[in-house]
Amino acid sequence: MSEHIDWDAYEQELSDVDSAPVLVDSAADVTPQLVPGGEHRRPVLPPWLKSLRAARDMARWALGYTWHTFRFHLVRIPVYGGKLALRSPRGLWRIVRGGFRWGFDLEGEPVRQAAVRREDAHEYLKLSAQRDNRVRLRVFLAVTGTSVLCCAGWWLAMLPAWQRYSLLALVVLGLGALGAPADKPLLDRAVVTARVARLTSDVVIRALGVLGLAGINQALAKNGNAVGFAAPITRDGPGWRADIDLPAGVTAGEVIDRRDKLASGLGRPLGCVWPEAAHEVHPGRLVLWVGDQDMATSRQPAWPLLKAATADLFKAFPFGTDPRGRTVTMDLVYTNLLIGSIPGYGKTMALKLPLLTAALDPTAEVWVFELKGTGDLEPLAKVAARYASSADDDAAEAALIALRDLRKECAKRAEVIKGLPKTVCPENKVTPELARRKSLGLHLLVVAIDECQELFSHPEFGKEAGALAEKVIKLGRALGVVLLLATQRPDAKSLPTGVSANVGTRFGLRVLGHVENDMILGTSAHRNGIRATMFVKRDKGVGQLVGAADEPQIVKTFYVDGPTADRAC
Repeated sequence: MSEHIDWDAYEQELSDVDSAPVLVDSAADVTPQLVPGGEHRRPVLPPWLKSLRAARDMARWALGYTWHTFRFHLVRIPVYGGKLALRSPRGLWRIVRGGFRWGFDLEGEPVRQAAVRREDAHEYLKLSAQRDNRVRLRVFLAVTGTSVLCCAGWWLAMLPAWQRYSLLALVVLGLGALGAPADKPLLDRAVVTARVARLTSDVVIRALGVLGLAGINQALAKNGNAVGFAAPITRDGPGWRADIDLPAGVTAGEVIDRRDKLASGLGRPLGCVWPEAAHEVHPGRLVLWVGDQDMATSRQPAWPLLKAATADLFKAFPFGTDPRGRTVTMDLVYTNLLIGSIPGYGKTMALKLPLLTAALDPTAEVWVFELKGTGDLEPLAKVAARYASSADDDAAEAALIALRDLRKECAKRAEVIKGLPKTVCPENKVTPELARRKSLGLHLLVVAIDECQELFSHPEFGKEAGALAEKVIKLGRALGVVLLLATQRPDAKSLPTGVSANVGTRFGLRVLGHVENDMILGTSAHRNGIRATMFVKRDKGVGQLVGAADEPQIVKTFYVDGPTADRAC
């Protein structure tokens, strides 16, 4: 007998299967997966443990702290002795009173009185017998001890006078130590330390909540855990580091733009709070470092190269320190440098450091053109093959002639490199070995133009100078020609677009607007959170360094004054 098939029911079942929702996310899909190359491996050792300079600084601080504390208390020994002498009667009274209470078992008196109040005769008799046994033993020990002390006193009376007085002084000092009030310590404080609160997740979330960012406030209102932390908050050098994942739609640049409010929310000085964007992770990853001390007022170490006899431009040279106090280095070869800020914030000082490094390299040639005419770079006149310092057209014309010669020099060097065999010059660029061969003429050539806006905005020289500078920047990088430009007026007229767009390394100190910020640090730098506009009046010498490392860095340059630079040259 054939089975009857209900075709209508079968078609309905197929229809239900087709219309069922398809689950596109499995449990494994929504769980974070470890993808090769996608993880961020934290260093095995903290950075401060791998820094020789940090170790030296810590050792120097410990020795200095110990030496200061020793001297502080040494000169106060007479004061401490007087305090102990005044407190010795109280110490003697405490010994006598304590001995009396111990000898007659007065500490058990409240328990015996409680037994009397309860009229518990059996308990009282037992406690009294225990007290009598204790008193007999303790009185015997006290009498024996007193006899021994009397004999010792008789023996001490036979000692020389200086020994008697020394022992008497020790006894008085000991009694003074026993008589010290609990609320009045004997020693004064040699160092008054600042109380810096620990950075916690609650403190960070509270500070982010006062920034006035709608994305953060709305996310926190819906979920108190909307702000995430990619790693535990830890000590990082002289401060605390927090890796923060901001709520969806909020970028690190928005927080950086409100650095003053963030510092207010954290209850810390503005110079202690340094938020940075971690673009290599995602735009919403914020790295917040909160220092113990204001960066603007912290002690800056001496420039390390001042103790060096020579320098090698093919190696990175020390340029400054970051907020954590770590040395920041900069490469000068195969790049060019643009420095910009408003007047008076360390632009010329920042330019002086690479020039002094070049002066210490015996294979490098230095040209210096200072178009302000104040002589800030005059020490370099001792070592510069070309030097001009003036606010008139003579110095600007000298800089223009130098750019013309640089353009010719680039062409000549390109011909020399092209004629070298591949075994000698495999990458078609100047190497340390080639730079040291005088016969080739490929030595490093470092040319600095301070206040370059005076040249580029010149009605007669400006257009040609801008075109030449752009050519030199593009061609000279591989030819051992390094161009250093510094300006206090970064705008389109004073800094040609072709120049600002091709410079590889940039250092922006304080500026007042996002247009100037992007002229120095690169297009969209302000939008991406790289902002020299966040620096305030006290942040002299502090700027954003772009191009010297994979990520932008906040750097406080080393300070080399005029006489020191003169001695170095």
